[in-house]
Amino acid sequence: MEQPATEEAIHRGRAAVLADLTADGAAGPEEVSLLEQAVSHRRWWSEQWPAGAVFVPGLLAQDIQDALLETRGRWPLCPVCAGVEDREPHALDVEPELGEDPQWVCPVTGVAVAPVGRLAEARR
Repeated sequence: MEQPATEEAIHRGRAAVLADLTADGAAGPEEVSLLEQAVSHRRWWSEQWPAGAVFVPGLLAQDIQDALLETRGRWPLCPVCAGVEDREPHALDVEPELGEDPQWVCPVTGVAVAPVGRLAEARR
């Protein structure tokens, strides 16, 4: 049985964000629970707007960033600016904010670090 496009997008987005959390060593029980809450919310959201299902992976990444900011701080930290003397540690942004094929981007330099779900490649 084939899954609807919205459910496929939810699963793809969940897997991508979980991969990025894992790449940063941040996939503990609390973080996974926050991800499941975000998935539940975005499932409802995408059922209301099926055409927006393609935006779910980027939205889930932003949801987790917001949730982690309250509990653990900025996530994921920018590897481009890490160690640069005059730069404060800062989180990567998801770009586009509402679009397909979301990327983790340094908000200071504009450098695309990795697609959402492939942060491990940028950490090598």
